[in-house]
Amino acid sequence: MKTLIALLTGFMLMGAPVLAQDGYLIHPGDVLQIEVLEDPGMNRSALVAPDGRITMPLAGAINVAGQSVEAVQSDIAGRLASNFAAPPNVYVSLQQLAAPRPAGTGGAAKSTPTIDVYVMGQVGSPGKIGVVPGTTMLQIIAQMGGFSDFAATKRIQLRRIDKKTGLEKTYNFNYKALENGQSTALAATLADGDVIIVPTRRLFE
Repeated sequence: MKTLIALLTGFMLMGAPVLAQDGYLIHPGDVLQIEVLEDPGMNRSALVAPDGRITMPLAGAINVAGQSVEAVQSDIAGRLASNFAAPPNVYVSLQQLAAPRPAGTGGAAKSTPTIDVYVMGQVGSPGKIGVVPGTTMLQIIAQMGGFSDFAATKRIQLRRIDKKTGLEKTYNFNYKALENGQSTALAATLADGDVIIVPTRRLFE
């Protein structure tokens, strides 16, 4: 059995970019490739959000910044263990490194302008979140700590005031469709003052 797992792992890693990761500590902006041998439907690329976290179904929000790939791999496996008859085989690798930050001048860090986004409902960390311009819906979901167990992830709402008319517009997003590769809507960028509402899941939804 161990031999079979080793062979399968080798084949999986052959199809993904391989970066030197021995001793490397994960940074915000890195992209991790996560493979779950027992459930390929959970395989995914995970962007490390600016707050250092990633989100994963059944595992929730995980703080990975400053940790080694091996430590994150072990953490995810431990979080998923209760969902499998036997401890799952989880493999984490570095798919892409964060873009290098431009060097500062005079040793002082320059302040980055931010916009305010308000998050309500069934999320990990509701409230006002300051994000950099260009942040997407998918990235804000990572920053707000993912969803609670009662979240209606197929009915996420984005409410935005039209600056020209002063009227509020509502846009609906389906996180499940994005996970299944059926939608790219969550790549939409956010605007200052946007309100994101994650409603409570209905019975049998």
